[in-house]
Amino acid sequence: MDFDVFLHTIQQLKETTLGGLDSQFRLAPKIRLKYSAEKIAASNPKKAAVLALFYPNEINETCFLLTQRASYNGTHSAQISFPGGKIEASDKNLEATALRETFEEVGIEKETVTVVREMTDVYIPPSNFLATPFLAYTSNKPILNINHEVDHTFDVKLVDLLNDANISSINISTSYASNIDVPCFKLNNYIVWGATAMILNEIKELLK
Repeated sequence: MDFDVFLHTIQQLKETTLGGLDSQFRLAPKIRLKYSAEKIAASNPKKAAVLALFYPNEINETCFLLTQRASYNGTHSAQISFPGGKIEASDKNLEATALRETFEEVGIEKETVTVVREMTDVYIPPSNFLATPFLAYTSNKPILNINHEVDHTFDVKLVDLLNDANISSINISTSYASNIDVPCFKLNNYIVWGATAMILNEIKELLK
């Protein structure tokens, strides 16, 4: 999709009703439960925010940014994700968290980012996080400066996200189950599953 075309959809993206959990759970492992708001609240989850950032590439195709986390001794080691992280006391709200974390992880200045809207929260049971995604864009391809939390980043063309042929399934073992089939996106030869895939599917259905 041409980036100018994407920009012309912004107002519609703001006004269109989100697909919510129904959209998210079309790309969730079957073993994953739809936790009620009451059960999530009872778990006292840690709050976090992530940024789904769109921008043009060198030939004005609309892309978005994904990162591969650095390897570490933790639940989300080496996973594909959006830039983001947990809220800090200095953040005035979760949007500020998403922008701060994006700057810290990949060096994108918040002044260059326009936030379009907040998406549906996604609960991440293994780490007990409730993550709030924000859909945003920047008018130019960002120059990145990654920190120790990120192994590397990559651009994904929006047209590839919108292509149903890039939805697949893989068999994996996770921190909470062994040898399970999980739905995923195959993007740029990366397997994107779990919370990131759930967020991406809501964005995909919103854009469609």
